[in-house]
Amino acid sequence: MRIQNLIENTEGAAGCLCEHGLSFYIEAGGRKILADTGASGAFLTNAEKLGIDLSQVDTVIVSHGHYDHAGGLLAFAERNRGARIWINRLAAEPYYHKNNTMERYIGMDPRIKALPQVEWVEGDRTIDQGIFLFGKALGRRLWPGGNRELMRKTGEGFLQDDFLHEQYLVLEERGKRVLISGCAHNGILNILDRYREIYGEEPDVVISGFHMSRKSDYSQADYALIRDTARELQKLRTRFFTGHCTGELPYQILREIMGEQIAYVHSGEEILLEDM
Repeated sequence: MRIQNLIENTEGAAGCLCEHGLSFYIEAGGRKILADTGASGAFLTNAEKLGIDLSQVDTVIVSHGHYDHAGGLLAFAERNRGARIWINRLAAEPYYHKNNTMERYIGMDPRIKALPQVEWVEGDRTIDQGIFLFGKALGRRLWPGGNRELMRKTGEGFLQDDFLHEQYLVLEERGKRVLISGCAHNGILNILDRYREIYGEEPDVVISGFHMSRKSDYSQADYALIRDTARELQKLRTRFFTGHCTGELPYQILREIMGEQIAYVHSGEEILLEDM
């Protein structure tokens, strides 16, 4: 299994661009998979620099309906018209970042709905042997506080986003399972709880942002949530790779508690699984 980051918020591999977004290129189960497409077409540039031919990708997974994970999808579809694109049906709804001082659209480009290769997912879905999608992480244990400003716009106004448009990718190969999430808006612990409902145990590897980053100062409640989450994850045998919306300060706190059980993946870096 090969897992190569194509873009993330921070500088990593020499010559690779970075942006507020996330994208991974994966080779697993005989397939070539793209998990998310960043906020723009910059991941395409990075793929070329890394020697990855995205015209060979046959499967695209969009983790949820936000621009920083689907922003490069139209550019990708222009280059690769054969790949099937798997998106939760609820991801096509209008999503916003809204508080007392601002209102900003953060959903997908509406033109994505017209792409003929899109497969709209409802519920859990097996894509192929060893490639599975699931959703409905409904718990709210240590739920990231930054979610409270994320909304879904309806005919009756704005509602708190319940993140039912999130879906999670599970890859299984040679007896190992890798769980890949985008931002873990539903909370990484709640996603792992849902995973256990399906598989009866925790995954070997998790690759996910944890949505702990703040643009303003962190509150004591934020620090407590980060530390409590780290202590819960520390109990597992799972190895974690994170980045993007986790934030660099929260990562340092997670690392202090979890040690080498967690690592940060920067733009253009590869995740090596051989020794796990």
